[in-house]
Amino acid sequence: MWDDGGVAARTRSWFRGCSVKTTSFNPARFAPPDTSETAGHLQETWAVPARGGRGPITPRPVISRSWQRARRFGVHPEQGTDSVLLQPDELERRRTSTALADVMPTLHGGLGTVADASLQIMVVTDPEGRVLWRAGNAGVLRRADAICLEEGAAWSEETTGTNAIGTALSAGVPVQVHSAEHFVRTLHDWTCAAAPVHDPRDGRLLGIIDVSGPDSTFHPATLALVDTVSRLAESELRTAHLRAIERLRAVAAPLLCRLDGPALVVDSHGWLAAVTGMPPVDRVPLPDSFGAGRSWLPSLGTCAVEPMPGGWLLRVTGGGDPGSAGRVVLDLGEPRRPRVTVSGTAGSWDQDLSPRHAELLYVLAVHRQGRSAAQLAVDLFGDPTRTVTVRAELSRVRRRLIGLLDHRPYRFREEVEVEVLLPDDPRDLLPHSAAPAVLGARATAGPAPS
Repeated sequence: MWDDGGVAARTRSWFRGCSVKTTSFNPARFAPPDTSETAGHLQETWAVPARGGRGPITPRPVISRSWQRARRFGVHPEQGTDSVLLQPDELERRRTSTALADVMPTLHGGLGTVADASLQIMVVTDPEGRVLWRAGNAGVLRRADAICLEEGAAWSEETTGTNAIGTALSAGVPVQVHSAEHFVRTLHDWTCAAAPVHDPRDGRLLGIIDVSGPDSTFHPATLALVDTVSRLAESELRTAHLRAIERLRAVAAPLLCRLDGPALVVDSHGWLAAVTGMPPVDRVPLPDSFGAGRSWLPSLGTCAVEPMPGGWLLRVTGGGDPGSAGRVVLDLGEPRRPRVTVSGTAGSWDQDLSPRHAELLYVLAVHRQGRSAAQLAVDLFGDPTRTVTVRAELSRVRRRLIGLLDHRPYRFREEVEVEVLLPDDPRDLLPHSAAPAVLGARATAGPAPS
């Protein structure tokens, strides 16, 4: 931190609270457990369960859950893998609008050349599972055309059943799918490993990177390689963002020195570049519809907003009591994008939620009478001693939803109306979550209404 005429800037902990991968990854959890397992053995595993029965061999949990989802989506084990391709102009629009385009040289260098040499191909998709780019061995690319693993094709679980791209999208973790672990028989001659890539600026899923090839090219280290390259891509995006923050700070510092009253300069994602007249924060949550003019933000109140190159100048004017917000809509209907919308007399505001904050708000919405820190620790971790972690996360949530949450016990205020929008099938509730409260809700949910 430094000071220049009352201007302070944050240079550390800038990504705190952002959904980035910081924990170690054990590929053994998401890769086939026995590399010597024959195709016939896997076929035996697939044959009965894939048709809704109970087979003599239990598939890996990540595969079993994926097969269950595929059946609910109406995917048939004997169907093809064809899909309607994106039109060329739509494909180009998606390519140019994603941050993945900025790291394609890294992906090509880290995976493309390896895939080519090992008789495989690299595939990069968007958050919907649509293939944006592919590269690799020419012969395998021709084989991929036969299963519609081509640019513009759809590879989510909803369209193609269990496959590394779609299952990584649904599970939110790196995963390898080998031979008959694929739900659709057409893919039993293939092996694939995929990992999600998130935008470090806001935690949103950017897409999936995948390495696919004939099942004879299976190698247990492929998944670890794909996951490592996905982390490298995120690191490169994070470094580019830090450079952009530094450039914005250079412009902001002399400007804020001339202003009276509290003000901040943030980038387009709300990350702080400089501040004067008030304590610094790491990030100001901005709604999707944010623009110039007067705007109410839950963490600041009413602000006068002016555009700057690469960000916004926020002059805090006060007024518009955030506590007057009377309605909260927790939207969990889209499994991969939980959101919260707050509305009241001061205006409305909506934002994507991190997986942990979505879990917390869901539990508090279910238990309107409130939960203690120990109870929430059990709800989220199954461990009543994890209260320090719970309190830290709740502190971040309360800073984003000022005036909406009480503590002792933690709960939504009584005057606040809370609505929870659930997915069509309750078993798809927060599919990335392993929180006991969420697992219990999924386990007790009946089949979706027909």
